[in-house]
Amino acid sequence: MRVKVKDVMTTHVASVNGNTPFKDVAEVLIAHSVSAVPVVDGEGHVIGVISEADLLRKEQFKEQYYREGYQPPLRARLRHRLTEKNHSVRDTAHGDTAAELMTSPAVTIPPGASVVSAIRLMDQHGVKRLPVVDADGVLVGVVSRQDMLRVFVRSDADLAKEVREDVVEHSLWAENSRIDVDVWQGVVTLTGWMARRSDAAIVVAMALRVHGVVDIVDKLEWEEDDTSRWGRK
Repeated sequence: MRVKVKDVMTTHVASVNGNTPFKDVAEVLIAHSVSAVPVVDGEGHVIGVISEADLLRKEQFKEQYYREGYQPPLRARLRHRLTEKNHSVRDTAHGDTAAELMTSPAVTIPPGASVVSAIRLMDQHGVKRLPVVDADGVLVGVVSRQDMLRVFVRSDADLAKEVREDVVEHSLWAENSRIDVDVWQGVVTLTGWMARRSDAAIVVAMALRVHGVVDIVDKLEWEEDDTSRWGRK
């Protein structure tokens, strides 16, 4: 029931090396319609990530470094004030190659990690794309927020099959219950009966955890309400 990063990641990945000039990095981003690319060494190990934001820092500090009378936008000037004591940002803005401009170390994820883990990692670090690396740190793909949206566009038939096979039929209560599974637009409807109310609640919870399920309509019935015992002292 856990969709993994390797199931949704992009394997044909644009990347640059540390010596790639500023202009060439910008052209790669534009040509591939991406907001960031991994920076790799000669063996394919990810040593950093360079993004549009990294390139635009040169504009943010242009007035300070190049004295061309450039006036950055208000938002950039505010960011400058907040980060003027951060020498790493200032030094990065002064760079001319990918190695000098990139953010390092890169935030990466292994292909066997769950999509949920990738979402949390992106949210934690405020990024939209993650390089996917193997156990040796070699680039094997990239996963983006858009890639992970594929989880939610699975067909109703696919979802019904997974709920029926992985939740209902492979469970301990499968032999003494009868459950029908119907899916429409990602909403799963469970009907039928079970021996205990607690088991019905578990089935609903497990079905809701299937990636791509939007919601659950619980129409399950039970013979014994064993949940009343839980509240007894």
